[in-house]
Parts: sequence; structure tokens; C-alpha cells
Amino acid sequence: MNTLSPLGPNTPRIALIGECMIELQQRADGSLQQSFGGDTLNTAVYLSRAMGDKAQVDYVTALGDDSFSDAMCRSWAAENIGLDLVQRLPGRLPGLYCIQTDAAGERRFLYWRNEAAVRDCFTTPAAAPILAALPDYDVLYFSGITLAVLGVKGREKLIETLIEARQRDARIVFDNNYRPRLWASVEEARAAYRSVLPHVDLALLTVDDEQALFHFEDCDAVFEAYAQIGTPEVVLKRGAEACLIRCDGEAFEVPAQKVEKVVDTTAAGDSFSAAYLASRLSGASPAQAAEAGHRLASRVIQVPGALIPRA
Repeated sequence: MNTLSPLGPNTPRIALIGECMIELQQRADGSLQQSFGGDTLNTAVYLSRAMGDKAQVDYVTALGDDSFSDAMCRSWAAENIGLDLVQRLPGRLPGLYCIQTDAAGERRFLYWRNEAAVRDCFTTPAAAPILAALPDYDVLYFSGITLAVLGVKGREKLIETLIEARQRDARIVFDNNYRPRLWASVEEARAAYRSVLPHVDLALLTVDDEQALFHFEDCDAVFEAYAQIGTPEVVLKRGAEACLIRCDGEAFEVPAQKVEKVVDTTAAGDSFSAAYLASRLSGASPAQAAEAGHRLASRVIQVPGALIPRA
């Protein structure tokens, strides 16, 4: 069991594992605005912005050799995200998704990702040195979407990496992000989640996803389940309601910030997770970290798309 804060005087190395996709944002007039997004990539960007030169933030994924993949890498470099762990697979492409939002800002996603390069992220020959490098990082971050897109063989490699990383005192952070369409069945998803959860130090959970996947009756049941697993720090995100936290036997409830007009809830949870993690790694308490998470998420949901402008 590894604690989250702080990491000490040295610049921490943080690797986020997952998928970035081509994002199409549908406007009210039916036109489309193209950008890039994905849950762990969104978190990587906001984490890099929050930590600045106090941390090294690297992204772990696989892309194609196309112009969209080139543009992704340029945009990540502009956000000071390291590219050394990004594979470029000849003849492959990244996935694509479209965001449609209703009048209340709630979102609907349409996906094209079955042949995305990331599905072979941990199974290519070029993955071997990447997998060997990951246990030397201070923090490894991944999500339920990461689990889905890696597939069975990729998940096996991931678990081996998590075990070795924890033996070297790395912190493992997991955001549950359950997307039913990415799984053959709910049983497959449950088995995959249960295989990695014993290796997690900080669980950043969305209550709706936990109930959809594990059918928990209420928040207390969620916390009880993770207590039995032995997860030392659990954050339960509840949208516009207060988030709930259990950390080393203490309980916290931190109200969300009110927003007059919600434009787009895309990346609300991802940005919360980034600000929470950045705060904890900088020495903040769980309650202070949640306040930072709510502040950033409240700004993100007032702007269309996953990534708000730096300004």
C-alpha cells in the first residue's frame, strides 16, 4: 500500500496510459469542429497544466503514421506532455468519436474505434522497452477505458507492470470510466476491473459507473467494497453533487461548485481527477484536492469540448 502525498523533492515522473481519439464536436447548426480527446489524455493535459515544471507527464499509447496522429503528437508536445512512450504503427489510424450535446449540456458519444492502433499498444515488439520503463515511474494512471481498449493480452501486460511498479513504490491511480459498448459483456468488464483493483492506491470513481457495473445499492456499499479490496484512497465523484472521499479511515464530503449555465460536461470527471491528483502530489489534503477538482471541473463544463483553452 503506497500513500499519495507528497512525492518528495525530486520531480515526479507520471505516466498516463490510454487512448486519444479524433474528436468531432457537433454544433447547433450541424457543423463539426475537429479536435482531439480521450479520458486519460484529457487528464494528462490538465495534469501537465496544473503541475507545470514540478512534474514530468508522459503519455502511453499507440497511434498510426497518418496526419491526424502527427497533429496529436504536436498538440501534446505543446502541452509539455512527453512522447517517448508513444508508438507509431505503420498503416494504422487513431479512433474517432463525435460529441452531441443536448440543451442541458449532457452529452452523447458516437464512436468509430474498432481498428484503432491503441488496441495493439502492449502487444507489439516495440512495446517491450515501454513496459520495461513504466515501473520506474512515480505514478501510473489508467482508466476503465484503458482496460477495454487494451484487450485481454494487453491487460495481462498491464497487470504485470502494475505489480512491478508498486514493488518499486510507485503510486497506481485508476479512474473507473465504465463504457458498456467497449465490452463484450458486463461479466467480462467486471472480471477485468477486479483483476486490477487490488493493485490500485487511489481510485477515482464515478458513482453512476460503479452502480452500472457492480450494481451497488448506494455510496456506502461502494466504499465497503473498496475497503474489502484494500484501496487506501477512494474518491466518489457525483457530478453536481458533493464528492465523497474515504482516505486511510477518514471520511470527507466536499460540495461541488455551482455553475449557472452548463455548456458541455465532456471531461468534467477527467479534469476533476487531474486537479485532485496534482493537489495530492503537491501535499494537499484530500478535502483540499477535491476543492481543486471541483474548481477546475466547473470551468471545463462551461466551454464546449474536452479541453478548454489555456487562457
